[in-house]
Amino acid sequence: MMKSKILAAAGAAIITAAVSTAALADITILAWPGGPAEVALRKVVDKYNETSDSKAELLYFSRDNFFDKMLADSAAGSTEFDVMLTATYNVGKYAPFMVPINDLITDDVMTVFPQSAIDSQAYEGKVYGIPTDLSLHFLYYRTDLIDELLSNDEWKAKYGEISEEYLGTKMEPKMPDAWTWDDFIASALFFTQSINPDSPVRYGTVLQMKNLLFNIMIWQGTVASYGGNWMDADGNITIDSDAYRKGLDIFKKITELEATPGDSNSYEYAEANGAFGTGQVAFFIQWSAAYAEFINADDYPAIADKFDITHEPAGSEGPKTHFHALGLGINKASEKQDEAKAFLSFLASEEVMSMYAKEGGQPPVVDTIIQAVASDRPDMLAMGDHTGKYGIVMNGSTAAEALGVYSNMAENFTAYWNGALDQDTAIANVEAYMKDAYGK
Repeated sequence: MMKSKILAAAGAAIITAAVSTAALADITILAWPGGPAEVALRKVVDKYNETSDSKAELLYFSRDNFFDKMLADSAAGSTEFDVMLTATYNVGKYAPFMVPINDLITDDVMTVFPQSAIDSQAYEGKVYGIPTDLSLHFLYYRTDLIDELLSNDEWKAKYGEISEEYLGTKMEPKMPDAWTWDDFIASALFFTQSINPDSPVRYGTVLQMKNLLFNIMIWQGTVASYGGNWMDADGNITIDSDAYRKGLDIFKKITELEATPGDSNSYEYAEANGAFGTGQVAFFIQWSAAYAEFINADDYPAIADKFDITHEPAGSEGPKTHFHALGLGINKASEKQDEAKAFLSFLASEEVMSMYAKEGGQPPVVDTIIQAVASDRPDMLAMGDHTGKYGIVMNGSTAAEALGVYSNMAENFTAYWNGALDQDTAIANVEAYMKDAYGK
């Protein structure tokens, strides 16, 4: 398994890499592909290889079915990677195939990470990973377009006409930090040229609706903002609810009114970034990792100095965002346990985590480290603030069954958005799967 290492161009949906000196490597690190996190980790590994007697190489493969592939390999006792990815939502599932690293969580390490970050990599009292990246969602928006909308009387009048025609209520434009989901929809329609020919951009927003579990993590902020959850306090599955129907209908309405690109059913992170980065989309919901990409004016000249971030729109329960932490831990089958631990100890140092943050990573580190890089990375300040105020973890979403649930939701809910299933069937399919998975 995983015998080939595929090298793809930056920004492609499948991003892979391997160090050319593979035969000389002492350990292999299987990490999350793409985005600033990959760029930052490459630099950390280069630093490690310059300063350590041990050497490390990086291994990446497609985001599609990433965790299924990693599970199959680790469960089979593969020794092709020594250090492997961890995540808050699946650490329990992979724990049987990993080595606890509580002995690495020293007093020095606890000056780098808050306890909550270490807890995000723990299962049943044992720590399995060094946290590397906090992931949540921002609303990215074009400041120039919003400023014009709020100051141009003709635009305001048109906005009112469009909202009344399509939403049944004459609305007034607002700053994005005051948006509800109705404001999100109305603004998406206003900035879509097929609805408003005078819009300076082609689409109001871009949705990520590929059948992929990570896209459901983005979408579920809609559900949570209306009080929706996976299950109630007694463990009863609660998918068949008004909150889920409202969340599903937000994406459905935008899709049917063509306020997102027509091929959005094939979009995930890279494609959505590409759409916004061309300057032809007014705003969208995206992972926090994208901020470090967009501030690179050489890569995204069309939006340079023309965008900002805020929290997701509010439902009846206010704004909400999914969040989790990624990390790196040790494959139990690895024959290089000491070398793997040496690398993780190096990674968990203040110097290296500071470097990782400056190079584009998003580590969940203590405030002193965040403040040291905040002048160049205001997104890191927002991440901590948004996690505390708006972060949600769905009940049951850290269990071993969670990845399967996300995948099943992706299969059924994207089918609803694409017109292959009706809403009742999609919800019923997910409920049935969850009841079976959780034994309810």
